[in-house]
Amino acid sequence: MTEETALFANEAFYAAFREGDFPAMAALWASAANQCCIHPMWEPFFGREAVLESWREILQNAPPIECQAPYVIATPAMATVFCFEKIEETFLSATNVFILEDGRPRMVHHQAGATRGRPKAGLTRSRVIN
Repeated sequence: MTEETALFANEAFYAAFREGDFPAMAALWASAANQCCIHPMWEPFFGREAVLESWREILQNAPPIECQAPYVIATPAMATVFCFEKIEETFLSATNVFILEDGRPRMVHHQAGATRGRPKAGLTRSRVIN
């Protein structure tokens, strides 16, 4: 997966999140592969049904979320995007994992949690592993 493809999928994820768009969020998650999602202060959710049900609940009152300083590590078949999530004045660190499913990037993992850190200037280089 290319860095550009991963960043496009990551931005689509945050757009669906911001807009509270459950159909768009559901379309981003893989249908065949196993999935896991860990929201801040929640237990882990495993499997498509549980993951999507957690998103249905969250998106009913979607926060004004912004992705900052994404950093991509990519291989031909998958990519991991590390970033900061800014919700009002609070920052979280997040990890989003995408695979190629039927030639399209699909999410298999999202995890976000509290961080003391803030985005640093210049941390935008990504790494593609052949």
